[in-house]
Amino acid sequence: MIHNQGNVGVEIRGARKSFGVGHTRTEVLHGIDLDVPFGEILLLVGPSGSGKTTLLCLMAGLLDMDSGSISVFGKRLESLSAEAKTQLRADSLGFVFQQFNLIPALTAQENAAVPLQVRGVRRKEALHRAGALLERVGLGARMHARPTDLSGGEQQRVAIARALVSEPRLLICDEPTAALDGETGATVMTVLRETALREDRSIVVVTHDSRIFHFGDHIARMADGRITSVRPVVPGESNGGNN
Repeated sequence: MIHNQGNVGVEIRGARKSFGVGHTRTEVLHGIDLDVPFGEILLLVGPSGSGKTTLLCLMAGLLDMDSGSISVFGKRLESLSAEAKTQLRADSLGFVFQQFNLIPALTAQENAAVPLQVRGVRRKEALHRAGALLERVGLGARMHARPTDLSGGEQQRVAIARALVSEPRLLICDEPTAALDGETGATVMTVLRETALREDRSIVVVTHDSRIFHFGDHIARMADGRITSVRPVVPGESNGGNN
């Protein structure tokens, strides 16, 4: 999937990644080429162990490549210092990973407001914006509950609200609907969709949930550390990724 550079938020060329050394070295990604266009949701699908989460970590600058190049909003990650990568993540990236990583002592609303307060937004404004997002994902009545009082699905929605609250240009999601029922998953994807439709933003979603395929724009399939196909989502698709 190759686009005009001006339309691409993330451009990956020849990305390779291995773990271990010597006889224990295992190559996980074998020369990945992939574009993530602005204004789209890219679904990344494939069996467990195919390298999807590793690719997300490379994209976010959380892991370094062995070789290849990754450009995020025109910045080559392999040329950035660790400090510059950290700043890029703080300024422009949002994350929804399988581990929710909520702060136990904070309420749902306070957890969702953390990224804004880190950026210096005043507490009152940060809590207001976090509360509005929690309302949109169906947690308005639970925003004052702490993580230990929330179900797994509710914690997932808090993590999603936290990722969205700072309006990131690139949102990276690893199985965002895995702990949600069909109706709630659709609600969450609708919120994500509204964010992705802006011209200067992109969303990457790793998923095994065929119920949400129709929310995407393209499906990239991975197997054995390679991108095996990239295709547009068919309107109304609910069992995609197998063609």
